[in-house]
Amino acid sequence: MTAAGLRAGLIGLGSMGRHHARVLAGLDGVTLVGVVDPMGDKNGWAQGAPVLSTVEELISLGIDYAVVACPTALHEEVGLKLADAGVHALIEKPVADTVEGARRLVEAFETRSLVAGVGHIERCNPALRSLRTRLEAGELGEVFQVVTRRQGPFPHRIADVGVVKDLATHDIDLTGWVTGQQYTSIAAHTVSKSGRPHEDMVSAVGQLSDGTMVNHLVNWLSPLKERFTSVTGEKGCFIADTLTADLTFYSNAAVATEWEALRAFRGVSEGDMIRYAIPKREPLLVEHELFRDAVLGKGDDICTLRQGLRTVEVAAAVIDSADRGVTVRLTPEDVAS
Repeated sequence: MTAAGLRAGLIGLGSMGRHHARVLAGLDGVTLVGVVDPMGDKNGWAQGAPVLSTVEELISLGIDYAVVACPTALHEEVGLKLADAGVHALIEKPVADTVEGARRLVEAFETRSLVAGVGHIERCNPALRSLRTRLEAGELGEVFQVVTRRQGPFPHRIADVGVVKDLATHDIDLTGWVTGQQYTSIAAHTVSKSGRPHEDMVSAVGQLSDGTMVNHLVNWLSPLKERFTSVTGEKGCFIADTLTADLTFYSNAAVATEWEALRAFRGVSEGDMIRYAIPKREPLLVEHELFRDAVLGKGDDICTLRQGLRTVEVAAAVIDSADRGVTVRLTPEDVAS
């Protein structure tokens, strides 16, 4: 680090990398000193930073940390080079395309005491951050179920992984993060309808360590784009729309129902609905600020590599369950701590 602040580099100028470049170029206390992309910068996304061909060239510029936004299959190779050079790293999700690769990355960065995070950006969505805070405060009481739906058209930018590793990893990570629990079982079905080698739809049911039920529906086959998370508990239900960053609470009724026709059902009844007014800062900017502060030793509110490994392990269990037609159990020995 220089007197001017942290020196950062970026690896990859694709659909996500260009946004990282934009944020890095304007991030307080950080200078974007170089970008790696063998294809060059024909669209001018590098924000004026030098565009290099190799990771080694970027390291030679004397960077403090790097953002890894290249294809998932290259995350392990690039990450190991950065760790070996003593460079902190923010690696886009998923942290690696295999459990073994993710474990090697965890070991490489942890043994060198380097700061390393995974870009599970949903953790920085205003609706989910507010939801997590409210769950931690006990506003929902006991949590019964988490349901997520993540649907939309096929993104042509994705070629190396299927919908489980690309999209479902968002929901796996956010579910564990907002509840503070780990997956103990998962059962899934997948289909591939687009003619690609990977799955493009998954439906999964699981259970968390405290008994909470989880349901995930994820696909690339819907013309409707949806990003829905609901958490149901003893006091009501939270609904988070991460496209609009809105959080709504539907409470259980606290008053008696006098209408005889409705009194036959003795379970939960509808109460008040509250749509919260929450600050809506750009999630990617928040993610970068949190990682910058972690590198500076000013905070630790990031998705660590070990947590990213846990998500890859659960995603692998989803694929395994679908392939074998069984429920996969995840014991503490299977899931990273």
